[in-house]
Amino acid sequence: MRTDLYKRHRFPAEVISHCVWLYHRFDLSFRAVEELLFERGVVLSYETVRRWCVKFGSEYARRLKRRRAQPGDKWHLDEVFLTIGGEKRYLWRAVDQEGNTLDILVTSKRDKRAAKRFLRKLLRDNTKPRVVITDKLRSYGAALKELLPHTEHRQSRYLNNRAENSHRKTRRRERTLQRFKSSGHAQRFLSVFEPLNIHFRPPRHLLKAHDYRQAMQERFSTWREVAELAATA
Repeated sequence: MRTDLYKRHRFPAEVISHCVWLYHRFDLSFRAVEELLFERGVVLSYETVRRWCVKFGSEYARRLKRRRAQPGDKWHLDEVFLTIGGEKRYLWRAVDQEGNTLDILVTSKRDKRAAKRFLRKLLRDNTKPRVVITDKLRSYGAALKELLPHTEHRQSRYLNNRAENSHRKTRRRERTLQRFKSSGHAQRFLSVFEPLNIHFRPPRHLLKAHDYRQAMQERFSTWREVAELAATA
C-alpha cells in the first residue's frame, strides 16, 4: 500500500527512486545523473537530484536495513581517517563475517568515548556478537570491557582484513565527491550509500551467472517494494 512518501512531488516515484539509485549505486555526480535523465527525456536540475537523495535516500536505506537478514555473530571493527575541511576525522565501520556492513559513524576523535559511542550505535539495531575482532587500538578494549564484558575480543592487524578492505569503496566514492564537505555530509551520505551498495552487490565471485541474475532480480523486486513502485510484469 502506497504511503504519502511522494506527496506533493511533481515527478513520479519511478523517476525519483531511479535518480537516488543511480547516484548511490554508481560513481556519479548530481550533474551526471541529471544528464542521464535528460537523455531519457526527463528535464530536471542537478539540485533537484541532490534534494531527492537527501530526502528519500535515508528512508530507502532505513527500509532496506529493516529487511536485511540477521547479521552474523562475529564483528570486525575498524576505523579510517578522513580529511574534511583540512581537519582529520575518523570513519568507524563494523562488518560481520560475511562482509556486510552493520553500521558506520564519523567522529572527530578515536578515543574511548568515540569507541563507546560507536558500540552503542551498533547495539541499538543488532544483537550482541559472540566475537569482536579489532586492530590494536586501545580504545576498543576499553570500550568493550564496559559495554560487552563477556564478548570475546581478538586483536590482530591480520585478522581484521575484512573490515579494512570494506573501506575501499568509500575511498573511491570520496574521490568522486572531491572529499566530504563536513562530518555531517559524510555521515548522511555513507548512511545511505552503505545499505544500497550492500543490497545490490551479492557475492558475484561465489555465484554462477544464472544464480547471480536470479539474486539480482530478487533484489530489484525488494527495491521496488521499498520505493513503493508499481510491480512489473
